[in-house]
Amino acid sequence: MDLLRRAGKFVPARGTSLPLTDEKGKLRPRRTLASRFAYLRRPMRLKGNSTISVPLGVVLLFPITVVILILVLFLRHPGQSGGFMTPDGKPPVIRKISEKHDKVFVEGCREPDTSQPRANAAFVVLARNKELDGVVQSMKSIERHFNRWYNYPYVFLNDGDFDQNFKDTVRKYTSSKVEFGKVGPDMWGFLDWVDPKVAKEGIAKQGDNAIMYGGMESYHFMCRFYSGFFFNHPLLADYEWYWRLEPEITYFCDITYDPFLEMIKNNKTYGFTIAVKELRETVPNIFRYAAAYKRLHNLTSQGLWEMFVEPQPDKGEGKWADDDPEAMDGEKYNMCHFWSNFEIARLDFFRSKAYSDFFNMMDRSGGFWMERWGDAPIHSLAAGALLATRDIHYFRDFGYRHTTIQHCPANAPGLQLTREPWLEKTTKDERKRVEEDQYWAEYDAPRENGVGCRCRCDTDIEEVEGKEGSCIAEWVDVAGVGESLEGACCEEVVGVDKMVI
Repeated sequence: MDLLRRAGKFVPARGTSLPLTDEKGKLRPRRTLASRFAYLRRPMRLKGNSTISVPLGVVLLFPITVVILILVLFLRHPGQSGGFMTPDGKPPVIRKISEKHDKVFVEGCREPDTSQPRANAAFVVLARNKELDGVVQSMKSIERHFNRWYNYPYVFLNDGDFDQNFKDTVRKYTSSKVEFGKVGPDMWGFLDWVDPKVAKEGIAKQGDNAIMYGGMESYHFMCRFYSGFFFNHPLLADYEWYWRLEPEITYFCDITYDPFLEMIKNNKTYGFTIAVKELRETVPNIFRYAAAYKRLHNLTSQGLWEMFVEPQPDKGEGKWADDDPEAMDGEKYNMCHFWSNFEIARLDFFRSKAYSDFFNMMDRSGGFWMERWGDAPIHSLAAGALLATRDIHYFRDFGYRHTTIQHCPANAPGLQLTREPWLEKTTKDERKRVEEDQYWAEYDAPRENGVGCRCRCDTDIEEVEGKEGSCIAEWVDVAGVGESLEGACCEEVVGVDKMVI
């Protein structure tokens, strides 16, 4: 009994809690949640003799965060540029765009028909000797994916003289005709009616204000040349069509049909593959002059102009106020333009009196010097004023990348033909030649509503169609009457704002 009484002292009474004591038997307060994790605040020195310390919790949290980020990256679909897999493991559906005014010429692949007469067309490349490596990259890409079948000629232009090494090297990368020309002072530099001192001061000010390329004289010259002169260069005088080719670009899909012949067949004037927003600070006054040209010539929109203007305010609020510094005739420029480093177009459009009048008015404003007007918004606003939506073609089936902007379509289901190997002849290492060809042989898996032919897309950057700053939503609005944004484009189209290009 005495044993039981002594044992009973250690059993707490019902409804009471055990007191907490320290090692000396004194009562101590109950530990809270914060006190239990107080050790995480313990400082840890970065080095043994360092005066800098970091809480233990941060040290433990860092590797956990890294592991979580790695897991998130692995959950992304490798063939989906920036898109996550949906819960069922399938990528988002690529939606169709209305074909009321325009449609893809050829979905998927076809056997290249080289029996047809070629169009009167050429690739046009503006480059300098120092850009040889970038030119070679572009030629290898277009030859592999298109010109090995169709053999269209190249016209190389330079504001200086091409050296012999440049000429000899580029000839190695094509069996097509190659011509080299110089851009004369009548097409490049400051013309007689331009005050060089004033123009140079305007350019220097743009450089001081950190406007992209704004402080580079040669960039202003290039933009003006491509805006108003390239199509009248003597080497292009006999051509009717051109395909612009820039150094350091990449094509991702096989182009097994002749886009020039399809443009002719479908009565198209201008073709693009990427449409994005311009940097606002480079063209603060461009729209005022373009809209003034449209008003002075009593031009009525044929449906394309609306692609380049902000939507009107809600009913009851009227048009944009005339005192709005960015508004002209109740309209505001939304900064959209066709990205002209790729374009396929009829040269007679640029040679027309209407385009010449448009360019001359824009040129005389001084915007090519006092601002940094690019040829892309010039071409686009001219097209908006002078052409109809039906005159424009979106080469959605072309996979194309320039700098950090890329459009690359999914492959068309059931329309991928067997690929013929193409071993690039200038690579002397046989193993490298085979490896390069094998890379393109392993093209992406086809997906619903895909339109491409044997495309293998880069996955390091996001597809531009669904990227912030894309203007495909605006194209859909004019080309796909009655379709909502969400149901008209590819991937998951998001809101658009400004893209740094």
